[in-house]
Amino acid sequence: MPETVCLAFTGASGMPYGVRLLECLLTAGCRVQLLYSQVAQIVARQEMGLELPARASEARASLRERYHALPGRLDVYGRDEWFSPVASGSNPPDAMVVCPCSMGTLAAIAQGLASKLIERAADVVLKEGRQLILVPRETPLSAIHLENMLRLVRAGAVILPPNPGFYHHPQRVADLVDFVVARILDQLQVRHSLMPRWGDAEAASPVDAR
Repeated sequence: MPETVCLAFTGASGMPYGVRLLECLLTAGCRVQLLYSQVAQIVARQEMGLELPARASEARASLRERYHALPGRLDVYGRDEWFSPVASGSNPPDAMVVCPCSMGTLAAIAQGLASKLIERAADVVLKEGRQLILVPRETPLSAIHLENMLRLVRAGAVILPPNPGFYHHPQRVADLVDFVVARILDQLQVRHSLMPRWGDAEAASPVDAR
């Protein structure tokens, strides 16, 4: 299990995935370094009624209280905090997840751009050989999107679209969110019990073939 995970929220729909992932990582005992874009603030407010303050210090205090995070377990860095650990290869996280990941952020990372802290953090993770997971939320996908994803996979990143399964018979939207978050946690090798696994005794009953 990674000790330190950099988690980035960007301006794509799918904020419930990122927020639930943050909760699960903290519950598992990971240290989380949280980044989020300006557009992610808008999406969080629209989709979840969640206010992400523009000031990193305010966001840090609010989220630590919300998740009862122990000291040193949750840090939040502003968009211009270039002296933060995630900006340098001398102090990279063990893994990074961009969830949700906009096509703009994905394209910037694929081209090696680093004008924003999220992009720079992803660039650091790739060049240092650490795990980078991108959770892109867009449909349909253009040839440009697909080419950028292929370029990132070849560079060592994991592309994990938030495509929920239904074999566990989800009853709530939260069940669909947990399915995707479980797949991300599996990639990170973080233990969880969000849902039964395929083939487990507790899994859903066989499908009625017609």
